[in-house]
Amino acid sequence: MDSELNLLIKNIKEKTGIDVVIFSEGMKYFATTSTNKEIYAPTDKDFDGVYQDILTGNTYFRLKYKNTPLIGYVRGVSQSEKNYAYLLSDLIESASSKELQLSQQEYLKSILLGECNRTQIQKYEKKYSTPNKTCFVLVVSANGQRNQDVLNVLSNYDTSGGNFAVFIEDGNYAYLKFSDSATDDYQSSTDFAEFLVQSIKEETGVSVNIGVGGTVKSIFDANVSFQQALMAVRMCNVMNSKGEVHSFKEYLLLKMLEDLPKFKLSEYLDILLDDNAKDIFADPEMINTAEEFLENSLNISETSRKLYLHRNTLMYRLDKIERETGLNIRKFSDAVTFRLITMLVKLIK
Repeated sequence: MDSELNLLIKNIKEKTGIDVVIFSEGMKYFATTSTNKEIYAPTDKDFDGVYQDILTGNTYFRLKYKNTPLIGYVRGVSQSEKNYAYLLSDLIESASSKELQLSQQEYLKSILLGECNRTQIQKYEKKYSTPNKTCFVLVVSANGQRNQDVLNVLSNYDTSGGNFAVFIEDGNYAYLKFSDSATDDYQSSTDFAEFLVQSIKEETGVSVNIGVGGTVKSIFDANVSFQQALMAVRMCNVMNSKGEVHSFKEYLLLKMLEDLPKFKLSEYLDILLDDNAKDIFADPEMINTAEEFLENSLNISETSRKLYLHRNTLMYRLDKIERETGLNIRKFSDAVTFRLITMLVKLIK
C-alpha cells in the first residue's frame, strides 16, 4: 500500500465524504478509505477513461500515479459518481506530478507553510540529503529591497548540511539552519541571526529585521519554528521595536494579550495607566527614549550614545517618566510594567 496515496484519498474522504478505492491491475497493492477491504474488479477489464459497471455498482476510472497505471472506483453508478470519477482522476494525477516538478525552494516553502504531509517531508529529506538533527528557522524581512541580492547573501552562508534559504513573500525570506555543535561558531540562533544582519548590511547595504523561531527536533517540525519566527517579525513591526533581531520568546506575552478581546485590554490599561501618565505614552520622543533604554538593558551610558543625548538630558527624561507614571524604569520590575503598558497602548490603537 502506498502511504502517500492512502493519505491523499483519506483527505478527499474527510473533505467530501466520498469513499475511494485505488488498486493496481494485478491487485498487488491498493489504497482505500473504505472499511470494507474487499476489492471489486470491473467487469470490463479493458475499459478506457471512466466506466460505470452495473454489475458491481461501482464507477471506475483509470489514472496514473507516479507513472504507475492504476484503477480507482467510487460506489454508485449515477451521473454524480461519473463526475466524481473524472475529478478524482485529475486530482490524484495532479498531486503526483506536482511534487515531481517542485524545485528545492518551492518544496521547502511548502514544508515551512505546513502544506506537506510527513511522507512528502521524508521525500524532501532523502532527495536533498537533509540531516536528522535539530534545526531552527529565521524569517528575514527586507521590506522588498533588493530581493535577489538578499537571497544571494543568505544562500552563500552555511548552505551545507541541509541549510537552505527560500523567498516566501512580501520581502520576507526564510532560512532553515540545522544545528551542528562540531562546526558552529555561534553561541545561539540569535547570535547567528546577528551575524546575518551584519553580513547582509555589508554586502548589499540593506537593513533587515530577523525573527528567530525556536529550535525543533527535526525538519518535520520546521513549520512550527517558521510560524514562531514569522510572528516575531510581525510583532516587532506592531511594537516598532528597537534592534534588528527578535526572538519569538520576546513576544509571547504580546501574543497572549493580542488574543484577548479589546475591551479586556482596555480594562487592564485603565488599571495600570494613571490619567496624568497618558501624556508620556502619547509623546513619541519620551517613548523612544524609554524603549531605547530598555533595549540597552537599562544602561545609561549606552543609551546616551545610541540616542546622541547628553547623559544629563537622558537622566532628566527618565526622571520625568518616573514623575508622570510613578514608574522608575531604572528598576527591572518597573521597566517590565512600563513595557506592558506600551504593549497595551499599541494593541488598543
